[in-house]
Amino acid sequence: MLVEIPDPEVILGVVVPVFVGLFSLFAYLKIRQISGSNNKNKVDLERLEFYERQLIDMKIKLDVIDIENHSVSHENTRNFTGYEEKLHEREDVPRVNVTGPAHKQPKVSRVPNMGFDSAVETVLGLITERPMTSRDIQVTLGRSREHTSRMMKKMHEDGFVERNIKTKPFSYSITEKGRHRISGSSPGSVEVVPQVV
Repeated sequence: MLVEIPDPEVILGVVVPVFVGLFSLFAYLKIRQISGSNNKNKVDLERLEFYERQLIDMKIKLDVIDIENHSVSHENTRNFTGYEEKLHEREDVPRVNVTGPAHKQPKVSRVPNMGFDSAVETVLGLITERPMTSRDIQVTLGRSREHTSRMMKKMHEDGFVERNIKTKPFSYSITEKGRHRISGSSPGSVEVVPQVV
């Protein structure tokens, strides 16, 4: 039996396109896998940012609830103190201090129609005690997120506040220039009293 071997050109004409096709298929699958992982990373990143915003909103809501509960407990303490005073008007009941010193936390009033200058001074008064995020300031002022962000950006550019970019969301603290603006005196002497309701 004789087997005829085809010419080398015919063999190359068949083998080379097969290898080129296999290489093209391999390259296509690799490129598709890489681009698919980038889309997956984008989706995961967007999902993480969404959950982060949700957590920040929940933290702010919990802080508001905590402040409200704190003020309610002070009202109850005041009511109890009034009852205690009535009780001690009687001669036969000994006087005992049960409540201890009241720790009052100032509550800043929300002023809905304030101008830019008064809003700046209100924000500077808020952040003298501790740094705040723009979301905290937004909730306190009752303004939109965009309005608060623009205002905080302008205050940062003017040098009234300092932005901490290491935290997310950014937190803002007052600078010496900001302290000077709300105190109306020399930069060395600073005393700020927030509005109390």
